[in-house]
Amino acid sequence: MSSKISGRVSPQPCPHLLDFCSRNGSKPFRALQDCIRVKPPGGRAAIRREPFEVPRCGTCDESSRPRLYACVACAAVFCHAPPLHSHASAHALSVPGHEIAVDVDRAELFCCACRDQVYDRDFDAAVVLAQTITSTTSTSGSTVTQCKATGSQPDNLRKRRRVDYSLWAPNSRENAIIENHSIPLHDATNGSLISSTELPWGLRGLNNLGNTCFMNSVLQALLHTPPLRNYFLSDRHNRYYCQQKNGATLNGSKNSRFCLACDMDAMFSAVFSGDRTPYSPAKFLHSWWQHAANLASYEQQDAHEFFISMLDGIHEKVAKEKRKTHSPGTGDCCIAHRVFSGILRSDVMCMACGFTSTTYDPCLDISLDLEPNQGVSGKSSLAKSNNSCNVEADCMGSSQNCGISTLKGCLERFTRAEKLGSDQKFFCQKCQVRQESLKQMSIRKLPLVSCFHIKRFEHSSIRRMSRKVDRYLQFPFSLDMAPYLSSSILRSRFGNRIFPFDGDEQDACNEVSSEFELFAVVTHTGKLDAGHYVTYLRLSNHWYKCDDAWITRVNESIVLAAQGYMMFYVQKMLYYKASEKQAASWCDVRK
Repeated sequence: MSSKISGRVSPQPCPHLLDFCSRNGSKPFRALQDCIRVKPPGGRAAIRREPFEVPRCGTCDESSRPRLYACVACAAVFCHAPPLHSHASAHALSVPGHEIAVDVDRAELFCCACRDQVYDRDFDAAVVLAQTITSTTSTSGSTVTQCKATGSQPDNLRKRRRVDYSLWAPNSRENAIIENHSIPLHDATNGSLISSTELPWGLRGLNNLGNTCFMNSVLQALLHTPPLRNYFLSDRHNRYYCQQKNGATLNGSKNSRFCLACDMDAMFSAVFSGDRTPYSPAKFLHSWWQHAANLASYEQQDAHEFFISMLDGIHEKVAKEKRKTHSPGTGDCCIAHRVFSGILRSDVMCMACGFTSTTYDPCLDISLDLEPNQGVSGKSSLAKSNNSCNVEADCMGSSQNCGISTLKGCLERFTRAEKLGSDQKFFCQKCQVRQESLKQMSIRKLPLVSCFHIKRFEHSSIRRMSRKVDRYLQFPFSLDMAPYLSSSILRSRFGNRIFPFDGDEQDACNEVSSEFELFAVVTHTGKLDAGHYVTYLRLSNHWYKCDDAWITRVNESIVLAAQGYMMFYVQKMLYYKASEKQAASWCDVRK
């Protein structure tokens, strides 16, 4: 559900969820806390059931459907397997008030009428509380003592029952079901939400391995990054040769060391093999855990932090092998920096004498702050200056912040000159004293793929609290980066009378290739401590929603209404050449 705000689409809460909450009180989902289990501690939440209990659809009696949902109103279980059928939706339409259900395996809210996931703060709090209780129970000795006194054990301390292995042989009824319902593999939908023949080549779901949606969302974007995709598919990094050169074997001997590039090569081969069944990136997750040991857990991680950590892992491995001393900003050290690395320019000018100090820093992405209070115009803000404190307090106290930001506005704010505070005085080499100064950022060199990270998670040391900024962000499908280049910033400051500065050469190449096209958007829904990542991919001029193992085709208005967290733009020249399947355009990237 959505509505237009300033010509754009803004998401609205599900009307069926609002109706359910209004009919069942202020906190209708807190009672579901006892029905949620988290096993192992810190892992994925699911609906609690006995070890021998197998949930089945109440209509077709099947247990192998892509998703099974338990109705919150009557606790009946129904399947949801589009485009074939959806018994959960049929139940919601036949019985009013039974639209809201819970995913049996993932403990996520689902509206059977809208056929989409929905979010409720009370239900999310119940899941977080269940996770907290589980982790506390597993480490608390008092709980164990209490369970011994009662003669029972906590659910997370029970030993797994041993199941004797027996060879399965289908009986007559199962043979009849297999013969009547079997279809060729090339025609099977494989549990996806659309037919496999309608999916673009290489579009494949990724299984959630336990709160790994942050990893799956970034991997989907990287798997369809045109320069990165063509590099691995052209066998520029051969995992078999890499393992042989480093004395490692395929069975993982003690001498073998992790290589994220090798795991990416294996993943590209699997995703673009034509198989449509969801892929499990378990080997890649294990290698990333070895690289980032401080993040090795089944807890939810930040997608942006994973993105930077993964690219650094590829860079460190290649740099050690080649023993190169190239700077990451030059873009010739590894494929990660060839694709994503750019150079930022920072100018700090003394306000007393005008002396300017210039520094250059390589970057793999650009982190942008949302524009403050853009939902109120200048005149109205002046008219309501008396109530500005109340408005700001309401915005700070609520997770749903007011105002609308634009990506272009965030970039303009990023490259705007700002006066440094009195506690950040700049030591002027000309004045030989600390002076007040102006600082301005600009982009010296554009990468092939620009990644923009939106700062939606704020941490306040003064208030000792953290919160998520849910402000709506407008982002274009086509973006011209020319106004944010160093050449444009300097020309607007000094005019055309001066061209090179501090040994800079003219950015002629950047001016030609400053137009970018959006091809991937990573979104985050939910709260700071519990949320979900989803990726929207633009392939063959169509948008696809990648929600872990689920792949659905969506309208571009759904993408514009999404809460963008990371946006991936590729140079327009490369985007169109990739669409035309001209592999020769990547010869410069694969040198």
